[in-house]
Amino acid sequence: MTNPKHAAEPTPELFFQTANAYQRSQAIKAAIDLDLFTAIGEGKNTTDSLAAHCGAAARGVRILSDYLTIQGFLIKNGDRYQLTQDSSVFLDKKSPAYIGASLGFLHAPKFTDAFHHLTASVKQGRTAAGGDGTVEPENPVWVDFAKSMIPLMIKPAQGIADFVGKTQPGVKRVLDIAAGHGIFGIEIAKRCLSAEIVALDWPAVLAVAQDLARQAGVQERYRTIAGDAFQQDFGQGYDLVLLTNFLHHFSMDTCESLLRKIKRCLTPDGRVLTLEFIPNDDRITPPMVAEFSLIMLATTPGGDAYTLKEYDRMFKASGFSRTDQHVVPGSMEQVLVSYV
Repeated sequence: MTNPKHAAEPTPELFFQTANAYQRSQAIKAAIDLDLFTAIGEGKNTTDSLAAHCGAAARGVRILSDYLTIQGFLIKNGDRYQLTQDSSVFLDKKSPAYIGASLGFLHAPKFTDAFHHLTASVKQGRTAAGGDGTVEPENPVWVDFAKSMIPLMIKPAQGIADFVGKTQPGVKRVLDIAAGHGIFGIEIAKRCLSAEIVALDWPAVLAVAQDLARQAGVQERYRTIAGDAFQQDFGQGYDLVLLTNFLHHFSMDTCESLLRKIKRCLTPDGRVLTLEFIPNDDRITPPMVAEFSLIMLATTPGGDAYTLKEYDRMFKASGFSRTDQHVVPGSMEQVLVSYV
């Protein structure tokens, strides 16, 4: 019999799970490359039918599908596989919430290579992958981001647009800094019919946003400023400035310099709406949010996952009167609304 005092013996399980984590990420990539999840969703749920659909060896499909079942992506009954609820929503290409394409961005060499230099990054306190990492001017990784991350951002964008529609229904001018795919500004334009959106980003990225604006039918109210947010002239008279997933790339001092510039372009009752990963003060919870700081260490010179207190301090130091926090349904991120 097991002695209760020794029921929780030390185990190397976590070490091996972590050391072998690359196998898990490559397995999901292989399944998406092979269109495995979509095939199962269509009813091709045996090894032979999946192998025929995917153009793969039956042995290979069986081993991969079993592995994905072990990892929680599939369910196996006898010799048949089926999708979990999460896999059905997010990994079947026929689902409107499909996010498999985001691997093009998440697995981009700019990110994966940076983690090969993580020891040096820890020693230096900044990215050691060369240059300024992902914040280098006109980094092509942001074109991949703009093209592949819309499915992950559509719900937060719709939630934010609904919030703006309720709290600033007469909004006239909206500046979308580091607009990327442009979905945040576009969703506001769809709800606030008097709103003009000014999107700022690198030229190649703006091309993606402009195409999406045309598809949404708001191109007549969608303008652009191409270039660096820290260098370009924003103009004046904005009722709202969007900062979605941008400030975390920079040091607090750099963020404050941008926020002071933003304050000068706002109307007297203007606001800044910030979407960010915001960990608790302990910096280790919630886990998936707090883990984001490691990405910033590996890929930027000074970025971080900042706490609410740190954001409040940055905005106040830049001349804003207060910052309120709001939950974003269906997202790990939170929205901050900062008032002049």
